Amino acid sequence: MRIDIVTPDRDELGESPVWDGRTGRLFRIDSRRHLVRACRPDGSGGEAWTLPGEIGSIALCDSGRLLVALEATIGFLDLGSGGFAPLATIAHQAERMRLNDGRVDRAGRFCVGSLVLGRREPLGRFYRLDADGGIAELDQGFCTANTTCFSPDGRWMYCADSHAGEIWRYAYDGADGRVGPREVFVDRVALGGAPDGATVDAAGFLWVALVLSGELARISPDGVVERRISLPVPYPSCPCIGGDDLDTIYVTTIRNSGNALKSDHQDSGALLAIRGAGVVGLPEMRFADAALATNRGGKQ
Repeated sequence: MRIDIVTPDRDELGESPVWDGRTGRLFRIDSRRHLVRACRPDGSGGEAWTLPGEIGSIALCDSGRLLVALEATIGFLDLGSGGFAPLATIAHQAERMRLNDGRVDRAGRFCVGSLVLGRREPLGRFYRLDADGGIAELDQGFCTANTTCFSPDGRWMYCADSHAGEIWRYAYDGADGRVGPREVFVDRVALGGAPDGATVDAAGFLWVALVLSGELARISPDGVVERRISLPVPYPSCPCIGGDDLDTIYVTTIRNSGNALKSDHQDSGALLAIRGAGVVGLPEMRFADAALATNRGGKQ
C-alpha cells in the first residue's frame, strides 16, 4: 500500500471528493474558496469552477451537471458554461449556519446535513432533496452533520455529528426516502476520533475520515472498526473510492477550516490517493435530474 499526493494544489477546506466514472475525472471542493475542482486520476487535466458562496458538498447528476449544496441553496453547476442554476433553498434555524456533507441515495435523491458555524449549538438538521426539487426534513439536533452515505443495498443511511464523536444509522426506505429511528452504529469509545466525511465500499464497509486523529477507519457492516490507516497529513476530511478500476481511495484534507482547524504542515490541504489497500468501490450514484434538465432546457 502506498499513499501519494495527487496534485500540487492545496485546498483551504478540501471536501466532498466524487469519482465520475463516465468522464474519468475526480471532482472535489474547496469550500472556503468557493471552488469546485476536477482532475484526472494522475492529477493532470486540472479544472476549477467558482461558485457564489461557500460549498458544503457536491454530487453527480444524471444530466451530466453537478449538484452543489451552497450555504442555504442547492442547485446545478453547468460544467460547460460554469453557470449555476438554483433548485431549492433551505431555511436555517439561526444565523451563521450552512449546508455541509451530502450524498445521493440508491434511488437518486440527495441527502444533506447542515452545521452551525463557530459555536456548539445542536441546530443542524438532515434533509432529503427529491428529484422534483422538494425538500423533506429527516432529523434534527446536530452541531456538525457529517458522514452521510448509504449501504450498498440502500437499506441503511449513515450519518454523524462530528462533535458527538460517534456514528449513527437509520433504517432507510428506498421507496419513499423515509428514515426510521436513529441508532448508534459505532460509539465514541470504539471509534476513537471525530468522524468527518465517509463512503462505503462494495463489501458494505464504511470508510470514514477521523479528522482530528489524522486517520481513515474502515468499519464492518455490523459496526466493528476493522482497520485504521494513518495518513501523512493532518485533518483528513472525506474519502471516496474511484479510479478506472474503482480501487483507489482518494482523501481530501484541510489546511484552514476557517474555524477550529488550521495547520502549517506543507502538505495540509493536499488531495491524497491510497493505492493497494485491497478495496473495491461502487459507482457513485447520480441525482435523478434528467426530467428537470429536459423541462428547463438543461444539457443532457
